[in-house]
Amino acid sequence: MPDGEVSPYLADVMEPGDQLELRGPVGGWFVWHPEDLAPVLLVAGGSGIVPLMAMIRVRRAAGSRVPFRLVHSVRTPEDRYYQPELRLGQGGLDVSYLYTRSGPEGADRVPTRIRAADLHRDGWPAEFEPSCYVCGPTGFVETAADLLVDLGHPADRIRTERFGPTGG
Repeated sequence: MPDGEVSPYLADVMEPGDQLELRGPVGGWFVWHPEDLAPVLLVAGGSGIVPLMAMIRVRRAAGSRVPFRLVHSVRTPEDRYYQPELRLGQGGLDVSYLYTRSGPEGADRVPTRIRAADLHRDGWPAEFEPSCYVCGPTGFVETAADLLVDLGHPADRIRTERFGPTGG
């Protein structure tokens, strides 16, 4: 991203042979723990699926049967990440796709941005008290989190992680 915090450095400053030190995320805010038995709703915008996929993998590795639902918003069917892994069919993992530019032929939803009806249909009812994790570009995350609150999910059950250009 031209206005990103890291992208310009990686694209314009870093040279082959330069060394990087990498570490995992700071803190434990955006993490699902297998001992949490509440249903889980994962809402991803584009590459925001990456940390959510880590949660899906932890669930699988732990042998957890906690029900997970993934709602992944992408531009087109070709933009779906992790297809081979998500197609494996894991018990208790439901995956739904929302398309914003073009959808597959015969789709019952017109391509558009995420709406309350999408989260109502593909998410968990607020009464189930799910743990909600939302990750994606800032505008997507703010919209999705607001929609979840409008659907009755308590704000303290919604955890968000966002990315995008700096300064806005």
